[in-house]
Amino acid sequence: MPTVSETYIENRQRVQPTHTNNYESAHGGNVVKWMDEIGAMSAMRAAGETCVTAKINGLDFKRPVPQGDTCIVESYVYAVGRTSLRTRIRAFRESPRTGEREPTTESYFVFVAVDADGNPTPVPELEVAGERCRELREEALAGEPDEDR
Repeated sequence: MPTVSETYIENRQRVQPTHTNNYESAHGGNVVKWMDEIGAMSAMRAAGETCVTAKINGLDFKRPVPQGDTCIVESYVYAVGRTSLRTRIRAFRESPRTGEREPTTESYFVFVAVDADGNPTPVPELEVAGERCRELREEALAGEPDEDR
């Protein structure tokens, strides 16, 4: 049985000119793509199966990620259903020179585990063991959109 903290993944993407919009900051579509990819990895780590995006809920862009900065995406699974995995995903901008970090984007994604034929398949229960797991889960539940509760 996987734990919440075992599903935690953090990834970095340097924002290049090909990732930007007319305002020289990361195009929102690129940020969502990076979030979706890392979220799916967290879900697959929990499910032990291929996972596909079923729902994106509460996608909030708070500030841009300027060209040249690093976009950090962190993701973890905090709850599971029979075949679904609820995942908290956040993005941050980070200065590559100073390490200064600010939150930019936050969302909750729901992934569904699928078998080789693309049919939903059951996922294991998620264990909340230890302080780190409890903190991550409580943090996600506190900010979760009402419709997912």
